[in-house]
Amino acid sequence: MTIEHVIGGAVGLALGGGAAWFVLWTLATRGRRTARDVVTRARKEADEILRQADIQAKDETLRRRVEADEEITRSRGELKELERRLSKKEDNVDRKLDVLTKKDKQLEVRQLQLQKHREELDQREEELGRLYEEEKTALYRVAELDRESAEKLLLSRIERDLEHDVEAVVARAVERTNEMAESRAKEIITGAIQRYASAHCQEVTVANIEIADDAMKGRVIGREGRNIRSFEKATGVNVIVDDTPGVITVSCFDSIRREIARRAMDRLIADGRIHPTRIEEIVEQTRQEVDELIQKEGKQAAFDLNVVGIHPRLITLLGRLRFRTSYGQNVLEHCREVAHVAGMIAGELGLDVKLAKRCGLLHDIGKAMDHEVEGGHPEIGGNLASRYEEPPEVVNAIASHHNDVGQTSLYAVITQAADAISGSRPGARGETLERYIKRLEKLETLASSFPGVKSANAIQAGREVRVIVNSQKISDSRALKLCHDIAKEIEAQLTYPGEIKVTLLREMRVVEYAR
Repeated sequence: MTIEHVIGGAVGLALGGGAAWFVLWTLATRGRRTARDVVTRARKEADEILRQADIQAKDETLRRRVEADEEITRSRGELKELERRLSKKEDNVDRKLDVLTKKDKQLEVRQLQLQKHREELDQREEELGRLYEEEKTALYRVAELDRESAEKLLLSRIERDLEHDVEAVVARAVERTNEMAESRAKEIITGAIQRYASAHCQEVTVANIEIADDAMKGRVIGREGRNIRSFEKATGVNVIVDDTPGVITVSCFDSIRREIARRAMDRLIADGRIHPTRIEEIVEQTRQEVDELIQKEGKQAAFDLNVVGIHPRLITLLGRLRFRTSYGQNVLEHCREVAHVAGMIAGELGLDVKLAKRCGLLHDIGKAMDHEVEGGHPEIGGNLASRYEEPPEVVNAIASHHNDVGQTSLYAVITQAADAISGSRPGARGETLERYIKRLEKLETLASSFPGVKSANAIQAGREVRVIVNSQKISDSRALKLCHDIAKEIEAQLTYPGEIKVTLLREMRVVEYAR
């Protein structure tokens, strides 16, 4: 082997090693570039994943926050509703507590009166015992009778004396009891009858709507009754569609709702388009018209009487009386009459005419809410007047015009008198003249039918009957019992609003001639 071959082999080896190194370097460089690309893509994908996760986390946080806000709002609404109900229940409890407190006070007064009466009876019994012993001793001493005869004589005299005393005691007890209980009982009963008696309900809770064609009844009822159900739901009344020709009946205790229903039904029938949507529109329009009418009536009544400064809420309640009746008498017109009469009486007495008219106009304001609030209308009206800062004279006149509370001013007395005048005049309460005269004649005939009665005269539109008796036949003690018997017979046989006062007169007339 020559040196050329050696050199050639070395050069070949060097070239082969260089080529191998170049190949290895190239592969390493490409691998590092590939690795960097993989790492970059991985980082980008990781950043994208993190960004998406962050967006989803924010969306989830926002959604939960909205749900939490809705839950908090709903909880607050429920708490407010619960607070409102609790407040309403507290008000009801307070009113009932006031009623119970008043009843407790009345019972205490009654107990004191009964105790006083019992003490009077005990004293009278002791006095009778003493008189009995004195009379017995006197009889033994003066008449010189035996024991048996004296006892018979004494017992007969005591029996006659006791008959008068017992009748007098009974009469006083009955009078006191009637003053405290009978008036209130009659007021409660007549008030209940006024609101719920079937005969009265037939007159004041039903409105008849005339229709030209009975085919309209089918349109009012609607397919499967949907129109009539929508109308009843919107107005809160009962609609009666029966076989009566040419009439649709609307029935409801609330006179305002009944008036809204009557007007709405008239408009629907005149319009001819009767379907649930149209019914709701017409009812809402009619309700607004009636509300405006109520405001107008209340303001007009106050304006006509020159009564200013009445609270808007009382004006609204005054207007509602336009749709309320009492024994057939419109309550708003009755209040106007009472105000005019009270003003005239106050003018004659030199008192404040405007204040008297204010008392008369507002005296029955409680009747606008007596079907919504517990208690009689004088109590409700007095509370309303006090709440809306009416003068004390007005508050007392309203609360005391049926003697539920004591009268503290002349205006209360004037209001009560004017109320009686307006309610008792002939024809005021929907009674025909013929029925009115028959009722007075029956009252006089009944009172005259008792033995010893000379004459009986009905006065004050039948609210009082004056009975004149024969003084020769009826004694003072007998007169007390006779008056009581006449009153009981009137209660048993006659039907009348309010109460009838029986006044019995026993006149002793002595005539002598000088010749």
